[in-house]
Amino acid sequence: MSLEWEQVLVHSEDPAALGQWWATALGWVVVHSSEDEFEIRSDPDRLPGIDFVRITESKKAKSRLHLDFRPDDQDAEVARLVAHGATRFDIGQGEQPWVVLADPEGNEFCVLGERHD
Repeated sequence: MSLEWEQVLVHSEDPAALGQWWATALGWVVVHSSEDEFEIRSDPDRLPGIDFVRITESKKAKSRLHLDFRPDDQDAEVARLVAHGATRFDIGQGEQPWVVLADPEGNEFCVLGERHD
């Protein structure tokens, strides 16, 4: 038996708008779009993807799952993402080497610091 990781689902009030925001932020491509679903991948034939699926209710609490990203330059990526529409977000993290941001629908994600071997 084997499992292949297909995608992460993100519930969204506006899947196309949020999915396009993430596609631009990550430099990914759109592989599927409909009124209720919008899927992106780093390459059309590469998994996993992120699938944004319509939900009628807005986000009400801290996300139980979020994505972490490790950039080459944390300060530059945080500035780029904030300029793109992300907001800094406090989840009670205090002073940490990562920065917590939220996408336009309030989904938290982290931009990590430099990797230390």
